Amino acid sequence: MAKTPQQLIRNARRGDEEALLRLFDEHHVPLFRFAWRLTGSTADAEDIVQECFLALLNPDCRFDPARTAIRTYLFGAVRNQSLKRLRRPQEAGWQAMDAGWQAMDAGWQTANDDTPEKEVLRGELAEAVASAIAQLPDTQREILLLAHYEQMSLAEIAEITQLEITAVKSRLQRARSTLRETLAAYAPRIERTII
Repeated sequence: MAKTPQQLIRNARRGDEEALLRLFDEHHVPLFRFAWRLTGSTADAEDIVQECFLALLNPDCRFDPARTAIRTYLFGAVRNQSLKRLRRPQEAGWQAMDAGWQAMDAGWQTANDDTPEKEVLRGELAEAVASAIAQLPDTQREILLLAHYEQMSLAEIAEITQLEITAVKSRLQRARSTLRETLAAYAPRIERTII
């Protein structure tokens, strides 16, 4: 019989390593991806995810399954930890994003019939998208990441960010609009080269 997240947390707090590993396995990849995209640092993302799971094991943890889903709670915890790190002056290094961005967005991987020109354009576009997203204000970037990369609903995003749904919609719309403007120069080249 499958155990609920509450049962897994309760068992993990009692020292059940299997319960902790199951929770971690179910959630760590999207949490890491989100933390990494917010901070731009692999090391920070790993630390943030680890801190969130350790906090979940603490008996004083504020997770309440009657109020929120474990996934939503963990994304909120990752968001809060990421924002704390970004507020530190020495760690606001979006300009130093590591090359893993393209690897995380494997959707641009090539088919066997792609030309070198298409490969170059895809790499250039991936870098432009990463840079454009990194330049968004934090409040827009985190909502865009949750909506598009983590496929969360507006209600889930509102709960994580502690905003009204209308504010989430507005910030998401502004982020999309800014990206459209920033990346407009690539549109004709994409259509001509990729199609």
